[in-house]
Amino acid sequence: MTVESSALYDVPGPKALARHRLYGFLALVVIAAVLGWVVWMLFHTNQFTYQKWTAFQYKGVQRLLLDGLGNTLKAFGWTVLFALPFGALFAAGRLSDHRPVRWVSTVVVEFFRAMPLLVMIFFIFVALKVEPLWALVAGLTLYNGSVLAEVFRAGVLAVPKGQKEAAFALGLRKTQVMTYVLVPQAVRAMLPTIVSQLVVALKDTSLGFLITFEEFLHAGKLIATNLDYDLPFIPVVMVISPIYIGMCLLLSWLAKWLEARGRRSPKEGATPIAEAGPVLDAQG
Repeated sequence: MTVESSALYDVPGPKALARHRLYGFLALVVIAAVLGWVVWMLFHTNQFTYQKWTAFQYKGVQRLLLDGLGNTLKAFGWTVLFALPFGALFAAGRLSDHRPVRWVSTVVVEFFRAMPLLVMIFFIFVALKVEPLWALVAGLTLYNGSVLAEVFRAGVLAVPKGQKEAAFALGLRKTQVMTYVLVPQAVRAMLPTIVSQLVVALKDTSLGFLITFEEFLHAGKLIATNLDYDLPFIPVVMVISPIYIGMCLLLSWLAKWLEARGRRSPKEGATPIAEAGPVLDAQG
């Protein structure tokens, strides 16, 4: 039997394969032991008692969680709606040929990237007397929009220079070059990074509970600190965490789908060209 070679590494022999299997087995044993210890501790501290889980069977608690989830998605939706244009605008400003525009855009982006997100949210909420929802959205927009501005700028600069030079050679103006040549390629290249930043924005909506915004984590906190249900902190975490993880995975799946769709060949799905046949004259 011929063993395929690799230019990057040597193909493992029988002893190396045996070691790898042993390491894999030991890793699985350690992981299983850790998970078993965690489950045992949950039972040992009475986290699965009926009293701690009985809250979730009441419609009022279910409604509280659903309203909190809706508010989380609302804040996230407004953040995406504002942060993407904010990032695109200041990315264009940083790429501008006009020095004042470039300097102002750089100052804005670097300032809001460096400013702690929680400080911005508290400042907008306390000093400017903005409602909790819009204070949260404003803080998330300024921070994530500034990060996205750098992502967009890096994506445009990563496009090969030949693309830009060829577009200018065809007589296109700079705005047309950015709109039709550079930006579409940059977005496709940077799509995983863009979605990763949107996942960060989704998770950061949980900071809203610090300014009394009734989002998902705030609803969970109200349930977890309820003495009537014996402070069901761990049950609340076990209910809320999978939902957050599911939303983040859904965004990641959407990014992969969009990336695969963007890489699809333009020829796919096109109408097939009919085979050439004899040309008939007007008389048939």
